[in-house]
Amino acid sequence: MPKKMLVTGSSGLIGSEVVVHFCESGYEVYGIDSNMRAEFFGEKGDTRWNQKRLLEKYKNFRHIELDIRDRDGVLREMAALKPDYIVHTAAQPSHDLAASRPFDDFDTNAVGTLNLLEAARRSCPEAPFVHMSTNKVYGDAPNELKLLELPTRWDYADPAYRDGIKEGFRIDQSKHSLFGASKVAADVMVQEYGRYFNMPTCCLRGGCLTGPNHSGVELHGFLSYLIKCNLEGRKYRIFGYKGKQVRDNIHSYDVAQFISEFISAPRAAEVYNIGGGRANSISILEAFKLIESISGKPMSSEYVEENRQGDHICYISDLSKMKAHYPKWTITKDLSATFIEIHDAWVRREK
Repeated sequence: MPKKMLVTGSSGLIGSEVVVHFCESGYEVYGIDSNMRAEFFGEKGDTRWNQKRLLEKYKNFRHIELDIRDRDGVLREMAALKPDYIVHTAAQPSHDLAASRPFDDFDTNAVGTLNLLEAARRSCPEAPFVHMSTNKVYGDAPNELKLLELPTRWDYADPAYRDGIKEGFRIDQSKHSLFGASKVAADVMVQEYGRYFNMPTCCLRGGCLTGPNHSGVELHGFLSYLIKCNLEGRKYRIFGYKGKQVRDNIHSYDVAQFISEFISAPRAAEVYNIGGGRANSISILEAFKLIESISGKPMSSEYVEENRQGDHICYISDLSKMKAHYPKWTITKDLSATFIEIHDAWVRREK
């Protein structure tokens, strides 16, 4: 009998990549999704196209129309499926939107995660539970680090942070945005179910997760949206920090590869900072130059002096713990390859 994988947010960027990986590995994959991204971000955030793509391509994929805020529905589906593995990627992902819709944000990110954890504890406590968390659990505390201003980016002044932020960095006494706070609640709860009930859980604190199957919008999806703006000749708004703010970007393919490594040798209550690391870090200004070199089109931008609340000036994920625990895993897609894939995907989707 093939193993059963349950993926929440299965039509989204990471969820769909996980579906692809495990369908192609011979699993029965069940995807929970209710297209809340369209509800949150409007037509341009719609992910039904991705759901349709997965259903047409993979006969071993089944879509379940379910909102993770529906506690009875989550309990019922988990009891019926009893999956061997659970990957939870569903979320409200925007800082800005959380401030205007705080109940929707917390109920999706925190309560939805609790619904899944408790359903798993009741029906399949031995199933590895992978939660897509976020580096925003650290709030704006990384901004307290001393920084160097370079011509096109900010960077850490202290050599101790050369490889980036480690998992032991503090998560409290900082401004997170309401989104970051709801994700902290989910992150800590996932850890607690691991420690208290000895369930095989892990939190993946993502930096910029990206790839060609992202429905990027201004409020969420940095690289996808930036590249789309370039292709359409649309003005990209830079929010503060001179456009030199830095993110490390990881392709969704490499995220799915790590998830595969974790579920093959799961641990309880683990936390990993998952991103592209220093080699895949880039500032907004640098991203403009890279996409211009690929598309041949100039980047149009507008500078807004005020930065987004809780935004990081420089964030790079230290990958040393991930690589120590799972030495077979490594980053396989560099920035150039990732940009080209996103560029080509937008071109195809606009035809």
